[in-house]
Amino acid sequence: QVQLVESGGGLVQPGGSLRLSCAASGSIFAINAMGWYRQAPGKQRELVATITSSGRTNYLDSVKGRTTISRDNARNTVDLEMNSLKPEDTAVYYCNAVIVRNGDYSANNYWGQGTQVTVSS
Repeated sequence: QVQLVESGGGLVQPGGSLRLSCAASGSIFAINAMGWYRQAPGKQRELVATITSSGRTNYLDSVKGRTTISRDNARNTVDLEMNSLKPEDTAVYYCNAVIVRNGDYSANNYWGQGTQVTVSS
């Protein structure tokens, strides 16, 4: 089994900062891309940022310049640092990882349980 466990969500004022963390655990052979997605009420889930195993990153246009994704391949973790937060950043944030389990020949997509981020004064 593979699990993704997120932490770090909460309530923050506009202009504030937040760091989300996600740790993958279980029977893991390799992790390909890792990333963060978010889903606001009444909206579709959208990609916030992804990072490959070699460190190549991709960001949603609306968060570029104020968000940084990073990962620690030795610890199987991925973090999302968000600054200058806006009310429109309010959403449930989900960790995602493409993982090859021990004994498998192909990768599968895994999701965390989600963590709420609320930006409000």
